[in-house]
Amino acid sequence: MAKTAANYEVMYIIDATKSEEEIAALVERFKTLIEANGTISEMEEIGKRRLAYLINDMAEGYYVLVKFNSAPSFPAELQRILGITDGIMRSLITVVED
Repeated sequence: MAKTAANYEVMYIIDATKSEEEIAALVERFKTLIEANGTISEMEEIGKRRLAYLINDMAEGYYVLVKFNSAPSFPAELQRILGITDGIMRSLITVVED
């Protein structure tokens, strides 16, 4: 039987050179997008952290972790949107096993 919903985790890194308002707007944008397509169980803004290696000649990024439940088709669309959004340096979506 096909799955109707699954648990996922997404961590994305926002360009730390953005202003606080721009960072807050990006966090809110993705929170709204995820809530429209699923349910958020936990959201943690980790904040500015030093990167393990330079990304686009930057040494710092603003980390956000979101745990959510959604239909299996949504994470691919979320990854696409994260990939084309200006200010998102990296993102990773993983399935959380029950």
